[in-house]
Amino acid sequence: MTRLILASQSPARTKLLTEAGIRHEILVSDVDEDAVQARYGVTDPHDTALLLARAKAEAVAALPEAEGALVIGCDSVFEFDGEAHGKPYTAEVAKERMLRMSGSSGVLHTGHWLVDCRETAADVEDGESADGTGATLGAVSSAEVHFTPMSEAEVDAYIATGEPLHCAGSFTIDGLGGAFIRKVDGDPHAVVGLSVSTLRELLGQARVGITELWALDGDPAGL
Repeated sequence: MTRLILASQSPARTKLLTEAGIRHEILVSDVDEDAVQARYGVTDPHDTALLLARAKAEAVAALPEAEGALVIGCDSVFEFDGEAHGKPYTAEVAKERMLRMSGSSGVLHTGHWLVDCRETAADVEDGESADGTGATLGAVSSAEVHFTPMSEAEVDAYIATGEPLHCAGSFTIDGLGGAFIRKVDGDPHAVVGLSVSTLRELLGQARVGITELWALDGDPAGL
């Protein structure tokens, strides 16, 4: 059975995979995002999302628990007025951002990085077959998010729930923040934090069909 490991503790990402019927496990990476960015210097939001997704996937792929599996790492960065917005963490930062975003739009970039940890032909002896490709590859899925005008009272009430503090760009589309999103141009799954179609494309390059990961006949999607 083909194993897929999600290198993320995001409830939204695992919920998305589960609802899409994709069987997966979860292994959380211990990646210091600030340290990764400091090491590679300033990059644009698109490249930052891919850089952090790669760091997370490769950190989990190095763990013994990942042996024989495919690992997918993801990270999202919101681009607004030419600036990269990650998680705000504090109410003050979230409020300042959301008031600027009110009635405007920005681009949410979600980086994906896949590492194939299965055995390759070079890993086995006596000509035994092996499914692994040794692939390590990535892609970014981006979507433009348009926000409705928001009053200061609405912003304060939303921040008080705590939901936006740990989300790239200070908003969600699949939670309370969805009330403030007028439309999305692009893949809406990318705004949640994982594009299923992008995952399918990466798996295909590792010679794995996404249908191999479908949880059917009562098989649980999340393990």
